[in-house]
Amino acid sequence: MSRTSVTFDSAGITLAAHLYLPDGPAAGPWPALVVGHPGTGVKEQTSGLYAGQLAERGFVALAFDAAYQGESGGTPRGLEDPAQRIEDFKAAVSYLTTRGEVDAGRIGLLGVCASGGYSLAATAADHRVRAVATVSTAEPARQFRYGADGTQSPAVFQSLLDAAAQARSAAARGDDPGVMTMFPATAEEAGALGGAHGVEGWEYYCGARGYHERSAKFLAWESIDKMAVSDVFYAVPLIGPRPMLQILGERAVTAWMGLEAHRRATGPAEVHWIEGASHVDLYDKQEYIGPAVDKLTAYFTESMSAS
Repeated sequence: MSRTSVTFDSAGITLAAHLYLPDGPAAGPWPALVVGHPGTGVKEQTSGLYAGQLAERGFVALAFDAAYQGESGGTPRGLEDPAQRIEDFKAAVSYLTTRGEVDAGRIGLLGVCASGGYSLAATAADHRVRAVATVSTAEPARQFRYGADGTQSPAVFQSLLDAAAQARSAAARGDDPGVMTMFPATAEEAGALGGAHGVEGWEYYCGARGYHERSAKFLAWESIDKMAVSDVFYAVPLIGPRPMLQILGERAVTAWMGLEAHRRATGPAEVHWIEGASHVDLYDKQEYIGPAVDKLTAYFTESMSAS
C-alpha cells in the first residue's frame, strides 16, 4: 500500500486528501472508495486508518479533509456546512473518475460518524456511487438537536441557536464572532457533560489517544443554524436499489441514528453490530476495526463486483 497527497476542487474550495493505492502485480483499474472523517476530525485520524487498511485489501481509497477543516481550504475555519459536506463527497467521486488506477464503474462511499450521514445523502444524489457503508453512523444535525443519546432537552439547542444569532450580529458589526468549543478542558468535565461517550470523545480528540494538531475541535457558530434546517436522512430512500451497510458498535449510545437511517432504506440494507464496541472504539481500536474492515471488504467486493 502506498499513500500520496493530492488535491481536488469542491465547489470552488480546494480539498486536501491522501490517496491510498494497493500494492500488487496489477496496476489497476481497481475498485475505489471515498472515506470521510468524523466531525472536527482530519484525514490523518480514523478515516486514514480505514483507508489504509482497505487499500491493503485491494481498494483505491481516498481520505479527504472536509472543506473549512484540516488542510483543506475555505473560511470561516471550522464551518460545518451540511450541503458543502455532501458536495465534498461528490467532488471526491469526480476526482476518482479522473484517475487511471480507478475503475470508474466501481466507486463506493464510506463515512465514519458525521460523514456517515453525509455519505448517505451524497449516495442518494449521485448515481456514480455503486454502494455506501457507514461506521458509527451519526447525523450532526440530529446530534446537536437531540444529543448523542437522543434524550437532550430541546432547550439546549435553542440556547445554541441564540448564541449563533448573537455571533452573526457580532460579525456584522465587525467584531470577532468567536467559535463554539467542542470539548471542555478535562476528561472529567467531559464526563460530567456527556458521560462515558463524552470521556471517550475527549480522550480521542484532546488526549494522546488520537490527538492531531489540525483537528480543530471547534465549530464556527454559523454551523449551528445551518444544521438547524438540515436533515441528511431525508434522502436515504433514494439510495435504493443500491445497497447500504451500517456498522455500529454494540455499546454505541449513538446507534439510534443509524437505526433511523436503516428504517428509511428502500433497497438492500444491513446493520452489522460489532460486539463490545462503543461509538469511539470504532475510530481507532484495532480489535474492533479489524472485524469492521473484514465486513467492509466483503460488502464492497460483492456489491461493486464487475457487471
